Amino acid sequence: MEEGSFRSSIPTYVDKSKVLDVKPLRTLKPLFVSSAQAPPLFSSSPSGPFPSGFTPFYPFSMNGESPGKNQRGGMASDKMDVDGANGNAGSSRKRGAGKQKKAARKSVGSRNAGVSFTVNGGANFIARCTPFNKEDGDREMVEYVLMTFDAVRRRLSQVEEAREAPNGSIKRPDLKAGNVLMSKGVRTNMRKRIGATPGVEIGDIFFFRFEILVVGLHGQSMGGIDTLITKGGKGDDSLAISIVSSGYYDDDTEDKDVLIYSGQGGNPISKEKEASDQKLEKGNLALERSLHQANEVRVIRGMKDPMNSSVKIYVYDGLYTIKESWLEKGKSGCSVFKYKLVRLPGQRSAFADWNSIQKWKAGLSSPAGLISQDISSGAEKITVALVNDVDGREAPSYFTYSTVLRYSRSIRLTNPSVCNCHKACQPGDLNCSCIRNNGGDFPYASSGVLVSQKPLVHECSPTCPCFPTCKNRVSQSGLKLKMEVYKTTDKGWALRSWDPIRAGSFICEYAGEVVDSPSGLQGIGQEDDYIFDTSRVLGQSYKWNYEPSLLNEEIPDESTENDNIPALVISAKNVGNVARFMNHSCNPNVFWQLIQYEQNRDSFLHVAFFAKKHIPPLTELTYDYGISQFETHRRRNCLCGSEKCRGFFG
Repeated sequence: MEEGSFRSSIPTYVDKSKVLDVKPLRTLKPLFVSSAQAPPLFSSSPSGPFPSGFTPFYPFSMNGESPGKNQRGGMASDKMDVDGANGNAGSSRKRGAGKQKKAARKSVGSRNAGVSFTVNGGANFIARCTPFNKEDGDREMVEYVLMTFDAVRRRLSQVEEAREAPNGSIKRPDLKAGNVLMSKGVRTNMRKRIGATPGVEIGDIFFFRFEILVVGLHGQSMGGIDTLITKGGKGDDSLAISIVSSGYYDDDTEDKDVLIYSGQGGNPISKEKEASDQKLEKGNLALERSLHQANEVRVIRGMKDPMNSSVKIYVYDGLYTIKESWLEKGKSGCSVFKYKLVRLPGQRSAFADWNSIQKWKAGLSSPAGLISQDISSGAEKITVALVNDVDGREAPSYFTYSTVLRYSRSIRLTNPSVCNCHKACQPGDLNCSCIRNNGGDFPYASSGVLVSQKPLVHECSPTCPCFPTCKNRVSQSGLKLKMEVYKTTDKGWALRSWDPIRAGSFICEYAGEVVDSPSGLQGIGQEDDYIFDTSRVLGQSYKWNYEPSLLNEEIPDESTENDNIPALVISAKNVGNVARFMNHSCNPNVFWQLIQYEQNRDSFLHVAFFAKKHIPPLTELTYDYGISQFETHRRRNCLCGSEKCRGFFG
């Protein structure tokens, strides 16, 4: 079912005007899609003046970034030792993948051919990593390092997948990314400490062990116990400061506030070595000392990814103390040390949220304030919950739920074309016209995540002969995440996911009605609070890509890609999907990307949203609404509450 009426699942007594009053407004003066008179999407200059505190940023331009302020925290001691090589990486500003070519330009060749990555260059990129914030970080530095790790890892994945045969084994891009960034010193919180790690929040999620290492949360790339040598002590005078409970040792993770942790050693999971009794040494001895010292221990829990059971997600669950220890026989028949850790009270929930969500999905319980199981009325493959635990059963104003973007006419950017792939489009195959349209680079990694922001991503069309499961159709397959529309106390309705979201993952399309003429706007009304306009100027929060110089790559010139892209204005007031409920933030966790693919022999633009960073479950999804370039346009007060808040939007 493509569309569904929201009315069927919502009570008829809704006070619609009140709902509109509390929704963050998005009434922006748009640029219309017309003929050749339509302005370029990203090339125009702001007509300002912009209030102080806002630095105009044009997507896909190379503007500098300012380092953030640093904060100290925690009890610190000696620097962190690294027991192995892994990775980290994150955000940048220029597209790392190829260009859209005009007909008169030379044919495209993949930038992946013959690329040899080194760790030269990147001097400008690591300017943020000062000696101070390497030792003691803050939230901005932690996010910067994590985004840098993942951005470099995605690019390395893209290159290696293009080189490999279809059934070839892909090497570990996360380890390579770690090697690049560790050699450049792109890390933070290198000073070991007892207690909280500055800039790391309870509930933060990590998809690679090296991510945990480079932000200083846990100083071992492989080991489950990290230790700190106490002052004046010898090697054995150490305390446990963090543990990773991965589940390999039959750790008990049922109680949300209690963890039964198994000691290290004895080879209980090794197939090559015979199991043996664990010994009271190294990490086990440090845990025993921490039991008597009662010091705080950071706990990172390994959880199965609900989107991919073969993937493990690491969740920072906060501070614990060790209350008991004992020795018992394990499944192998050998002695295993056991430690009972109890969570300190007063901390925000993390692991408990994961347990609650599992019960909701299984139908064993429901979230407080649940109004509707599915506001899409079956239009989406995955149901979309509606929750209001703020003011009773008040619901959003009526709209027609649609999964598609409605055009009154097509926007011809290039001559429509289809690929000639009869299975699935393969990275590195320049015989595929869709890959050539993307500058020779496959826009998505094999995991389905977007590699880099670009002015335009070309996806395979419904008429392409490749399989419907082709990975170059990411934005066309609908929701893959369990979404919830919920009521906030101060910003109206909002959107969040019950599932963890990996950086670069597709979230949803902005569905609605394309406004392509002044008469169309009049029909909608000037007070449309659900306008999306691609012509707005975006803040520094828009930067996401890796820095090419970190991998010794040239910075691609993509200025010509913007020339033929018209502005796109969408109204979701009467027709829309979950995207209409996403609020603005000056420091968002979501960004939008223009997508083009053919439908009925015409080319159409679409707006797709992707995760800017790893997003824990039940975290509000936000994007930067941008700033109108018209002086007469009224600004809206921003309620995002972030440290980077500029105080307004619109």
